[in-house]
Amino acid sequence: MLIVELTSQGPSAMQLIIEKILLPPPITHISRPRLLGLLHESLKSCCSTIINGRAGAGKTTLAGDFARDSGRPTAWYKVDAPDGDLQVFFGYLIASIKRHRPTFGLRNLQPILNGNYDEIPLLADAFAFELVETDGEPLLIVIEDLHLVYDAPWVVSFFSRLLPLLPSGVHVIITSRTMPPAPLWRMRSKQSLCVVDEAELAFTRQEAIEFFESVGLSCEQATIALDHTHGRAGALHFCADSLTTERQKLLDGAAAV
Repeated sequence: MLIVELTSQGPSAMQLIIEKILLPPPITHISRPRLLGLLHESLKSCCSTIINGRAGAGKTTLAGDFARDSGRPTAWYKVDAPDGDLQVFFGYLIASIKRHRPTFGLRNLQPILNGNYDEIPLLADAFAFELVETDGEPLLIVIEDLHLVYDAPWVVSFFSRLLPLLPSGVHVIITSRTMPPAPLWRMRSKQSLCVVDEAELAFTRQEAIEFFESVGLSCEQATIALDHTHGRAGALHFCADSLTTERQKLLDGAAAV
Protein backbone atom coordinates (compact mmCIF):
# COMPACT_ATOMS: atom_id res chain seq x y z
CA MET A 1 0.00 0.00 0.00
CA LEU A 2 1.30 3.44 -0.90
CA ILE A 3 1.84 5.92 1.88
CA VAL A 4 1.14 9.49 0.82
CA GLU A 5 1.35 12.96 2.27
CA LEU A 6 -0.04 16.31 1.12
CA THR A 7 2.44 18.95 -0.01
CA SER A 8 -0.01 21.80 0.57
CA GLN A 9 -3.64 22.59 1.16
CA GLY A 10 -6.29 23.86 -1.21
CA PRO A 11 -6.94 23.14 -4.90
CA SER A 12 -3.22 22.87 -5.78
CA ALA A 13 -2.55 20.25 -3.11
CA MET A 14 -0.60 17.21 -4.34
CA GLN A 15 -0.19 13.80 -2.80
CA LEU A 16 3.32 12.36 -2.64
CA ILE A 17 4.60 8.81 -2.29
CA ILE A 18 6.70 9.07 0.86
CA GLU A 19 8.99 6.17 -0.09
CA LYS A 20 10.39 8.35 -2.90
CA ILE A 21 11.81 10.84 -0.39
CA LEU A 22 13.16 8.37 2.17
CA LEU A 23 16.73 7.13 2.30
CA PRO A 24 16.63 3.49 1.11
CA PRO A 25 17.92 0.76 3.44
CA PRO A 26 21.48 -0.51 2.94
CA ILE A 27 21.76 -3.35 0.44
CA THR A 28 25.47 -4.06 0.29
CA HIS A 29 27.53 -6.51 2.30
CA ILE A 30 30.68 -4.44 2.42
CA SER A 31 31.67 -0.82 2.76
CA ARG A 32 33.89 0.58 0.00
CA PRO A 33 36.26 3.06 1.65
CA ARG A 34 37.85 4.00 -1.68
CA LEU A 35 34.60 5.37 -3.10
CA LEU A 36 33.42 6.83 0.20
CA GLY A 37 36.74 8.66 0.37
CA LEU A 38 36.13 10.17 -3.08
CA LEU A 39 32.75 11.46 -1.98
CA HIS A 40 34.06 12.82 1.33
CA GLU A 41 36.73 14.70 -0.62
CA SER A 42 34.05 16.05 -2.94
CA LEU A 43 31.97 17.10 0.06
CA LYS A 44 34.90 19.18 1.32
CA SER A 45 36.04 20.74 -1.94
CA CYS A 46 33.04 20.79 -4.33
CA CYS A 47 29.44 21.97 -4.24
CA SER A 48 28.03 18.99 -6.13
CA THR A 49 28.77 15.43 -7.28
CA ILE A 50 27.48 13.39 -10.19
CA ILE A 51 27.60 9.59 -9.88
CA ASN A 52 27.34 8.38 -13.44
CA GLY A 53 26.96 4.81 -14.69
CA ARG A 54 24.66 2.29 -16.32
CA ALA A 55 22.09 0.23 -14.46
CA GLY A 56 23.78 -2.09 -11.99
CA ALA A 57 26.91 0.03 -11.65
CA GLY A 58 26.24 0.64 -7.94
CA LYS A 59 25.16 4.27 -8.03
CA THR A 60 22.26 4.02 -5.58
CA THR A 61 24.17 1.79 -3.18
CA LEU A 62 27.11 4.20 -3.08
CA ALA A 63 24.90 7.28 -2.65
CA GLY A 64 22.97 5.61 0.16
CA ASP A 65 26.11 4.38 1.93
CA PHE A 66 27.65 7.83 1.71
CA ALA A 67 24.48 9.51 3.00
CA ARG A 68 24.67 7.30 6.09
CA ASP A 69 28.42 7.91 6.44
CA SER A 70 28.47 11.66 5.77
CA GLY A 71 27.15 12.78 9.15
CA ARG A 72 24.73 15.16 7.42
CA PRO A 73 20.94 15.12 7.30
CA THR A 74 20.01 13.81 3.86
CA ALA A 75 17.18 15.02 1.65
CA TRP A 76 16.67 12.03 -0.65
CA TYR A 77 14.53 12.10 -3.79
CA LYS A 78 14.06 9.10 -6.11
CA VAL A 79 12.99 10.48 -9.50
CA ASP A 80 10.57 8.60 -11.75
CA ALA A 81 9.75 9.31 -15.39
CA PRO A 82 6.41 11.12 -14.69
CA ASP A 83 8.30 13.57 -12.45
CA GLY A 84 9.36 15.53 -15.53
CA ASP A 85 6.35 17.72 -14.81
CA LEU A 86 7.86 20.73 -13.06
CA GLN A 87 5.21 20.94 -10.36
CA VAL A 88 5.59 17.24 -9.53
CA PHE A 89 9.39 17.36 -9.46
CA PHE A 90 9.55 20.36 -7.16
CA GLY A 91 6.71 19.02 -5.03
CA TYR A 92 8.88 16.04 -4.19
CA LEU A 93 12.18 17.92 -3.94
CA ILE A 94 10.77 20.60 -1.65
CA ALA A 95 9.03 18.00 0.51
CA SER A 96 12.29 16.09 0.88
CA ILE A 97 14.21 19.18 1.99
CA LYS A 98 11.39 20.28 4.32
CA ARG A 99 11.86 17.10 6.32
CA HIS A 100 15.06 18.74 7.60
CA ARG A 101 14.30 22.43 7.02
CA PRO A 102 10.56 22.82 7.72
CA THR A 103 10.23 26.37 6.36
CA PHE A 104 12.05 25.69 3.09
CA GLY A 105 10.23 26.93 0.01
CA LEU A 106 7.64 29.06 1.76
CA ARG A 107 9.14 32.53 1.28
CA ASN A 108 10.11 32.81 -2.36
CA LEU A 109 10.05 29.44 -4.07
CA GLN A 110 6.43 28.38 -3.56
CA PRO A 111 4.98 31.69 -4.81
CA ILE A 112 6.96 31.31 -8.05
CA LEU A 113 5.78 27.73 -8.51
CA ASN A 114 2.19 28.77 -7.87
CA GLY A 115 2.39 31.52 -10.46
CA ASN A 116 4.31 32.03 -13.70
CA TYR A 117 7.40 29.85 -13.65
CA ASP A 118 8.51 30.31 -17.24
CA GLU A 119 11.70 31.96 -16.04
CA ILE A 120 13.61 28.88 -14.94
CA PRO A 121 16.80 30.79 -13.97
CA LEU A 122 14.64 32.85 -11.61
CA LEU A 123 13.34 29.62 -10.12
CA ALA A 124 16.91 28.40 -9.61
CA ASP A 125 17.83 31.71 -7.94
CA ALA A 126 14.86 31.42 -5.60
CA PHE A 127 15.76 27.81 -4.79
CA ALA A 128 19.33 28.76 -3.88
CA PHE A 129 18.12 31.77 -1.89
CA GLU A 130 15.76 29.57 0.13
CA LEU A 131 18.67 27.27 0.97
CA VAL A 132 20.56 30.28 2.32
CA GLU A 133 17.55 31.72 4.16
CA THR A 134 16.75 28.42 5.87
CA ASP A 135 20.38 27.89 6.85
CA GLY A 136 20.76 25.19 9.51
CA GLU A 137 22.79 22.03 9.76
CA PRO A 138 24.88 21.25 6.66
CA LEU A 139 22.60 19.39 4.27
CA LEU A 140 23.14 16.64 1.71
CA ILE A 141 20.62 16.54 -1.15
CA VAL A 142 20.56 13.32 -3.20
CA ILE A 143 18.59 13.28 -6.45
CA GLU A 144 18.49 9.71 -7.72
CA ASP A 145 17.97 8.75 -11.39
CA LEU A 146 17.78 12.29 -12.73
CA HIS A 147 18.31 10.90 -16.26
CA LEU A 148 14.64 9.88 -16.29
CA VAL A 149 13.61 13.53 -16.71
CA TYR A 150 16.48 14.83 -18.87
CA ASP A 151 14.04 15.47 -21.72
CA ALA A 152 11.97 17.88 -19.60
CA PRO A 153 12.50 21.37 -21.08
CA TRP A 154 13.42 23.00 -17.75
CA VAL A 155 16.07 20.53 -16.49
CA VAL A 156 19.17 21.88 -18.24
CA SER A 157 18.55 25.54 -17.51
CA PHE A 158 17.59 24.87 -13.88
CA PHE A 159 20.55 22.72 -12.88
CA SER A 160 23.06 24.71 -14.93
CA ARG A 161 21.99 27.76 -12.96
CA LEU A 162 21.50 26.13 -9.56
CA LEU A 163 24.63 24.06 -9.01
CA PRO A 164 27.12 26.97 -9.07
CA LEU A 165 24.85 28.91 -6.68
CA LEU A 166 24.67 26.28 -3.93
CA PRO A 167 25.65 27.67 -0.50
CA SER A 168 28.65 26.17 1.28
CA GLY A 169 26.50 24.20 3.72
CA VAL A 170 24.63 22.30 1.00
CA HIS A 171 25.98 19.56 -1.26
CA VAL A 172 23.99 17.97 -4.09
CA ILE A 173 24.60 14.42 -5.33
CA ILE A 174 22.97 13.44 -8.62
CA THR A 175 22.89 9.81 -9.74
CA SER A 176 22.35 9.23 -13.42
CA ARG A 177 22.89 6.67 -16.18
CA THR A 178 24.30 9.38 -18.44
CA MET A 179 25.84 12.77 -17.86
CA PRO A 180 23.32 15.62 -17.64
CA PRO A 181 22.80 17.43 -20.98
CA ALA A 182 24.14 20.64 -19.49
CA PRO A 183 27.36 22.67 -19.98
CA LEU A 184 29.07 21.53 -16.78
CA TRP A 185 32.65 21.68 -18.09
CA ARG A 186 33.22 25.07 -16.46
CA MET A 187 32.30 23.73 -13.03
CA ARG A 188 34.62 20.76 -13.53
CA SER A 189 37.45 23.02 -14.63
CA LYS A 190 36.96 25.11 -11.48
CA GLN A 191 36.84 21.91 -9.41
CA SER A 192 33.42 22.75 -8.01
CA LEU A 193 31.88 19.60 -9.52
CA CYS A 194 33.08 16.03 -8.92
CA VAL A 195 32.15 13.22 -11.31
CA VAL A 196 32.37 9.58 -10.21
CA ASP A 197 32.02 7.55 -13.39
CA GLU A 198 31.44 3.88 -14.13
CA ALA A 199 35.13 3.06 -14.27
CA GLU A 200 35.58 4.33 -10.71
CA LEU A 201 32.42 2.55 -9.55
CA ALA A 202 33.76 -0.83 -10.69
CA PHE A 203 35.07 -3.16 -7.98
CA THR A 204 38.83 -3.54 -7.80
CA ARG A 205 40.27 -7.01 -7.35
CA GLN A 206 40.87 -6.41 -3.64
CA GLU A 207 37.35 -5.07 -3.13
CA ALA A 208 35.88 -8.11 -4.89
CA ILE A 209 37.93 -10.49 -2.74
CA GLU A 210 36.90 -8.72 0.47
CA PHE A 211 33.26 -8.78 -0.61
CA PHE A 212 33.28 -12.48 -1.48
CA GLU A 213 35.12 -13.40 1.71
CA SER A 214 32.54 -11.44 3.73
CA VAL A 215 29.83 -13.84 2.49
CA GLY A 216 31.94 -16.97 2.94
CA LEU A 217 33.23 -17.32 -0.63
CA SER A 218 36.81 -17.83 -1.71
CA CYS A 219 39.44 -15.57 -3.23
CA GLU A 220 39.48 -17.78 -6.33
CA GLN A 221 35.73 -17.44 -6.78
CA ALA A 222 36.04 -13.66 -6.43
CA THR A 223 38.75 -13.51 -9.07
CA ILE A 224 36.75 -15.57 -11.57
CA ALA A 225 33.60 -13.50 -10.94
CA LEU A 226 35.54 -10.26 -11.33
CA ASP A 227 36.90 -11.36 -14.71
CA HIS A 228 33.38 -12.28 -15.89
CA THR A 229 31.66 -9.12 -14.61
CA HIS A 230 34.45 -6.58 -15.14
CA GLY A 231 33.82 -5.40 -11.60
CA ARG A 232 30.27 -4.22 -12.22
CA ALA A 233 28.56 -4.08 -8.84
CA GLY A 234 25.18 -5.54 -9.74
CA ALA A 235 26.64 -8.44 -11.72
CA LEU A 236 29.21 -9.17 -9.03
CA HIS A 237 26.50 -9.28 -6.36
CA PHE A 238 24.45 -11.61 -8.58
CA CYS A 239 27.43 -13.98 -8.91
CA ALA A 240 27.98 -13.96 -5.16
CA ASP A 241 24.30 -14.64 -4.48
CA SER A 242 24.23 -17.49 -7.00
CA LEU A 243 27.37 -19.09 -5.57
CA THR A 244 26.06 -18.71 -2.03
CA THR A 245 22.74 -20.32 -3.00
CA GLU A 246 24.50 -23.20 -4.77
CA ARG A 247 26.78 -23.76 -1.79
CA GLN A 248 23.76 -23.87 0.53
CA LYS A 249 22.03 -26.43 -1.71
CA LEU A 250 25.11 -28.65 -1.59
CA LEU A 251 25.26 -28.36 2.18
CA ASP A 252 21.56 -29.15 2.52
CA GLY A 253 21.96 -32.12 0.20
CA ALA A 254 24.94 -33.46 2.16
CA ALA A 255 23.06 -33.06 5.43
CA ALA A 256 20.09 -35.00 4.06
CA VAL A 257 22.24 -38.01 3.14
